[in-house]
Amino acid sequence: MAERILIIAVKMPSENEKRFESSLEELVSLCKTAGGFVEKTITQNRQKIHPAYYIGEGKLAEIKEAAEELDIDLIVSNDELSPGQLRNLSDQSGFQVIDRSQLILDIFAQRARTKEGKLQVELAQLQYTLPRLRGRGEEMSRLGAGIGTRGPGETKLETDQRHIRGRIDDIKRQLKMVVRQREQYRQRRKANEVFQIAIVGYTNAGKSTLFNRLTQSDSVAEDQLFATLDPLTRQIQLPSGFQTLITDTVGFIQDLPTSLIASFRSTLEEVAEADFILHIVDMSNPDLEQQERTVHNLLLELEADTIPMLTVYNKKDLIADDFIPTNHPYILISAHYSDDMNRLLEKIEEVLKTEWDWYSVSLRPDQGDLLHRMEKGTIMTERSFAEDQNMYMLQGYIRHDHPLKGLLKEF
Repeated sequence: MAERILIIAVKMPSENEKRFESSLEELVSLCKTAGGFVEKTITQNRQKIHPAYYIGEGKLAEIKEAAEELDIDLIVSNDELSPGQLRNLSDQSGFQVIDRSQLILDIFAQRARTKEGKLQVELAQLQYTLPRLRGRGEEMSRLGAGIGTRGPGETKLETDQRHIRGRIDDIKRQLKMVVRQREQYRQRRKANEVFQIAIVGYTNAGKSTLFNRLTQSDSVAEDQLFATLDPLTRQIQLPSGFQTLITDTVGFIQDLPTSLIASFRSTLEEVAEADFILHIVDMSNPDLEQQERTVHNLLLELEADTIPMLTVYNKKDLIADDFIPTNHPYILISAHYSDDMNRLLEKIEEVLKTEWDWYSVSLRPDQGDLLHRMEKGTIMTERSFAEDQNMYMLQGYIRHDHPLKGLLKEF
């Protein structure tokens, strides 16, 4: 049975009305994804956040009354709360209180499938919980197994801070080993001349559906936030025969908990190590400009903002009006249309050609291995055999740092 939730939120004078409404709608979706149902939302306009209660003391009575009347299981704050605010709100209302960050951590806990993903979530949960333990002994003991208490770390949330710090150190050690393995894998990919495309975008923009259509695979693609948590990598072939790896990554979201970004840094670095980025945008979402900004800001934080990128405006089948894109280069598609998938692959090649160097080379018939590498590792636009010269004539595009580039100069 879905837990009954009451949302509370404070709107500051500096906050844009549209962004505030968007964040509330997103919080409702997050609650649904976590397995809850939002019964009511209570908001308050304030000049500044109340240092002790987050929301005004006068509003507390209204919150308590509504929670009792609606038989609420959980109160969720739209903003991250300080340890004191969390404790005071819970004590004054008599109900369990969590904030947006804790809710997102809970969803990540449900979504983690791999050992690395589970470790990353547990680390983020423990780092979030540690400063919030003092004075919460009674509250922690009365928590059930509901939203905000789940995940790989749920049995570890004791009030013993030393134990938690020890567990944090242990997880960090384990993750260091995973990071080393991931780094070795990256180095191997580079040595094997493998080109890497990363799919990024706001959560629920349609990344996994697109990934499945391009790779003919069946990764999780639900109409829910954070359906994909652990990155998946598959091989695809572009129309010219050029082969590349493509990775589906975790969805971005505004106000993503800092501890979560830190814990998932090794996973997010897959984006920073990519050679090309597909930024998927839900063009039917009324808040798409804010979502695009959120993704660009996170790419900047990951130092991935200079990587060549194609913006893929998805869900065009849900749009009736004319659409004006804000990013270039771009393409408008629906991930459900096969023709659009073919157009997307062609567009990727088109953009890569503008980034890469043109080449023209002649190869002897006994250089079959090099010819094969050229077919798979470059965008070959022309290939013919000149019988009078007994040579293969090749033309196409190759990336600046490709190991083959040095070999081509010899011919």
